[in-house]
Amino acid sequence: MRANETTVPVLPCADAEETLAFYQALGFRVVHKQTRPYLYLALEWSGFAVHFGRPPQGHDPARQDGGGCLVLVDEVAPYHAAFTRAMRAGYGKVLAKGLPRLTRFRPGQTRFTLIDPSGNSLIFIQRDEPAELEYGGSKELQGLARALDNARIFREFKNDDRAAFRTLSSALRRHGDSAPALDRALALATLIELATALNEQHRIPAWAGELEQIQLTDAERGRVADELRHAEDLTQWLAGHAPGTGTQNGSSQ
Repeated sequence: MRANETTVPVLPCADAEETLAFYQALGFRVVHKQTRPYLYLALEWSGFAVHFGRPPQGHDPARQDGGGCLVLVDEVAPYHAAFTRAMRAGYGKVLAKGLPRLTRFRPGQTRFTLIDPSGNSLIFIQRDEPAELEYGGSKELQGLARALDNARIFREFKNDDRAAFRTLSSALRRHGDSAPALDRALALATLIELATALNEQHRIPAWAGELEQIQLTDAERGRVADELRHAEDLTQWLAGHAPGTGTQNGSSQ
């Protein structure tokens, strides 16, 4: 028996036309479409296929638990960039909220998720991603440093910006006074990015003012500046700009 198997996920489809319109806008090719006597769709993109069938009784796309597919790739960034371009071309903006949507991506991240109109998740994962993750923050870290690591896991692997925000803001209140200056500064810069993602920009001026008061070395200030650039890139991504260019590619969200 040769190891040449191919697996193809069959995901629930709440609305055939809506599903086809979404995936075709992203560049997927329809290789089979059948709605009678039963629903079955087959689509392909790049080197993989995904199929769709009738959803189970009681299926609600809003719960976002319809089905899932892991897509293992050598490098995830080009895939995220391709879907971003396709969304801007097809919808005039990145679909970053609600259903369907594309989760955000930071340089160095090893996964992102594409969520379709039926609440299915296609999770693109880099093959060299760490095999184990400590969802409570690395046990080798303490205090605010551990909370920063925990927030990173929530943000980049769980797609839960709200949990990351709660974790870090709580840790900053508890450990901020005793934490090293760099950890405090990184926590504030991360909260600024999370507030941008959560549309809570009213919180940013206070944190930015506090950040300015922290004494850092030139090297440390460079690390914090890199973190703040993620917030700037996120603002441009949500608005339809190409990060770092300021060029408008679509209507603002």
